[in-house]
This record gives sequence, C-alpha cells and structure tokens, in this order.
Amino acid sequence: MFPDLSWSHMLLVLIVALVVVGPKDLPKLMRKMGQWTAKARGMADQFRRSFDEMARQSELDELRKELDELRNIRPLAEVDHQMSQMLAGPAVSMDAAPESGSETAPAAETAAPVPEAVAEAAIADPGEPHPASAEPAQVLPQSDLHPPAP
Repeated sequence: MFPDLSWSHMLLVLIVALVVVGPKDLPKLMRKMGQWTAKARGMADQFRRSFDEMARQSELDELRKELDELRNIRPLAEVDHQMSQMLAGPAVSMDAAPESGSETAPAAETAAPVPEAVAEAAIADPGEPHPASAEPAQVLPQSDLHPPAP
C-alpha cells in the first residue's frame, strides 16, 4: 500500500502515534483507521463494479444495435430476389447455341421444354446425371406426361 515506507519509517510513525494519542486510545484509533480503510476500499470496489457494469451495458447496447441493423438490412435479400427471378423465369437450355446473326437468342427460342416427370426425377434423385447433360429431352405428348386416371 505504501511502497516508499520501510519498516523503520512505520516504527517511527507508531512511536509518534503512541506518544501523541497515548497507550489508552491507540487501539481505538487503529480500529477506526481500519474501519475507514475498509469503507474506502468498499467504495472503490463499488465504483469499479458500477464502471464495469456501465461498460458491459454499452457493449450490449452496441451489439443489440448491430443485430437490429442486420435484421433490417437482410444482406442476402438481393441474392434471394435474384434466385426467385431465376426460378420464375423461363427455362434456358445450355445445349442450344445462339444464332450467328444475333448476339443472344431469345430465351423462348433456346429453351427446350423439359417434361415435369423428368424434372421431378432429377430433383428426387441427385445421384443421376442431369437430363440436360445426357441428351436433349424429348417432347412427349400431354397424355404421356401424366399417369392414367384410376
């Protein structure tokens, strides 16, 4: 607590206190000094705890603000929007080459119709090769696409 005080200095202070206060009141004085020291340490500890609590609360407020911003911003909203546009748009065949006279062919001309049964089978069994990669899909009549009614 007092790094500059050596044992000889402390002994000198005790002798002066014994002479000034007297041997009768010295224990009472030491007890009061101990109580004051305990109160001072308690107040310092309480101050430190309240300061730590304020720092923790401010960190929590910052984290809550960042979390609310992330919830409101939705960083993947653009990706979601693009995916929904791609799924809603017409199917484009990768096998069809664009015409030489135009830079890009319209999607309706290059899209090969894929029967629903083939598309469902490709989704249901991901281990099989994709129908577009094996060979172009054949267009089946509407009666062949659905099983016969019972």
